[in-house]
Amino acid sequence: MHLQDGPIDLVVEATGHPDAVQGAYRAAHGRLTGLLDGLCAELPLLRSPVTRESSIPHDPVGRRMYDAVKPFAASGFITPMAAVAGAVAEAVLAAMVEAAPLSRAYVNNGGDIALHLSPGTQFAIGLVDRPDRPSLFARSHIDATDPVRGVATSGRHGRSFSLGIADAVTVLAETAAAADAAATVVANAVDLPGHPAIRRAAASDLQPDSDLGDRLVTESVGRLAPDEIALALSNGLSVADRLVRDGLITAAALHLAGATETTGAMALAAA
Repeated sequence: MHLQDGPIDLVVEATGHPDAVQGAYRAAHGRLTGLLDGLCAELPLLRSPVTRESSIPHDPVGRRMYDAVKPFAASGFITPMAAVAGAVAEAVLAAMVEAAPLSRAYVNNGGDIALHLSPGTQFAIGLVDRPDRPSLFARSHIDATDPVRGVATSGRHGRSFSLGIADAVTVLAETAAAADAAATVVANAVDLPGHPAIRRAAASDLQPDSDLGDRLVTESVGRLAPDEIALALSNGLSVADRLVRDGLITAAALHLAGATETTGAMALAAA
């Protein structure tokens, strides 16, 4: 099933008894109704950097966003918007699972996916080399026994601005909102600061209401030497490794200019 409301673009699928599936789809539609209005009501707060003094959003989806990015706030600039797609997917999936007994379900919000897996089920994921013209470079599987219930991909070709140069960073985590926030953080870290082949612009010049303000975001990346690609990936991998050690994510795959680095429990197979 396809659901859309403004920038929210969901692909929803449920598996189970036909009556349960239809009930879940009705619940998904009902949960999406008014969801965007709730976020817009607190948009200034959701676009503000999270600090120890930050107010907590009242909207339940906004609260999911806030909770997902808070662990990253001490390390640098981040706003709840870094987790918006994953948090929306989570909220819709939660309504589906509450409404009906399902063996498996997922909500895919532009590549950020919330999963429900009952015992004995699994979910196959394809890793894309760049989200704007996706082709798979690898595949992986998530089993019901795994702790992963969220998948997210970020990078400079995605729907949001990136401070880094990664073509794609895919993260597996316990929730979709956590995966979304972490993918943003890791993708920002895949970078070569000051490199002359990288063209950047202030986010506010490209989109006046961007939550990134005057921070420089990546517009284009020229030709990079193999050792430069390796260095950029290493910069991102060090952040991803730390997130795995801290228990914030389960695994990550970082992709740049045809090269890939992985960390954590992610077994990749050729696409």
